[in-house]
Amino acid sequence: MASVQKVTDKDFQAEVLDSTLPVLVDFSAEWCGPCKKLAPIVEELAGEYDGKLKVVTLDIDESRETPTKYGIMSVPTMFFIKGGEVVDRLVGLNPKDRIKEKITSLV
Repeated sequence: MASVQKVTDKDFQAEVLDSTLPVLVDFSAEWCGPCKKLAPIVEELAGEYDGKLKVVTLDIDESRETPTKYGIMSVPTMFFIKGGEVVDRLVGLNPKDRIKEKITSLV
């Protein structure tokens, strides 16, 4: 079963933008309460879409360059990336069904 992969500024290009699979990027932070509530949902989704979707998380405090580049103003923020391009996004704590809707249009 797939798990959520941690990425940083250093490997964002290789792991996310250059990925052959669509990617769900969860921008989060240790101090973020809603991020902690979202984490188990993101973990479940990684398992459910194993082989169809890559699921990664990026800590905005450990890696500041990527969130700045993409204009991340609050966490949690999720990006849905296909072919190196951001095709959709969700900001805030969203229910699993809402996230799955976005994934369905991606995979």
